[in-house]
This record gives sequence, C-alpha cells and structure tokens, in this order.
Amino acid sequence: MKLVVAIIKPFKLDEVREALDEVGIQGLTVTEVKGFGRQKGHDELYQGAEYLIDFLPKLKLEIIVRNSDVHAAIDAIEGAAKTGRIGDGKIFVYPVEEIVRIRTGERSEKAI
Repeated sequence: MKLVVAIIKPFKLDEVREALDEVGIQGLTVTEVKGFGRQKGHDELYQGAEYLIDFLPKLKLEIIVRNSDVHAAIDAIEGAAKTGRIGDGKIFVYPVEEIVRIRTGERSEKAI
C-alpha cells in the first residue's frame, strides 16, 4: 500500500477528484496549505500599496492506494491538475506499513 500526497492549485480539486473516481480510487483527505517553490510568490496591490505574497494557497491531497493502483492515481492527478504553468504542484509517494479501520478493526488492504 502507498500514500500518494499531491500538492495542487485549489481550483483544480473537483477535476482531480473526478479523475480519481474515474479510475476507481475513492476516498481522499484534503488540507488547505500554503507554500511556494520556484513560483516564489507574487506582488499584489492593496489600497495603493504593494505587498509581496510569498506563501501561496494550495491544497494537499492524501490518498491511500493499493500498490497496483499507484500509477493510475498519479496519472489521474497529473492529468487533471496540470495547467502547464508554474505552480501546478507536486506528487509524492510513500510506503504505508499498516492501516486500521477504527470502526471495524479491519487491517491492511481490507481497511482501504
């Protein structure tokens, strides 16, 4: 089992969720986060004053998938989140040792 973590632009959430659903991946956790990479923020004007916005709003998606579904999940996220512009985000994949469904006590892949 793997944990797929994706950092995406907020307006791409619905497209990513639909793309994951199309490949049979259900269930994800979404967290509002802020950060920057090569994008390094941008300047904004507010009441005539210029401000540097260096931490940009993003969404962090966390999805547990079976090993056999990792590439499908990555392809779905990449395809739906991509705009072709700087700041589209990143995808990270981590191993998962154990999962326990608290309600039933199911473990491992049964708990996904």
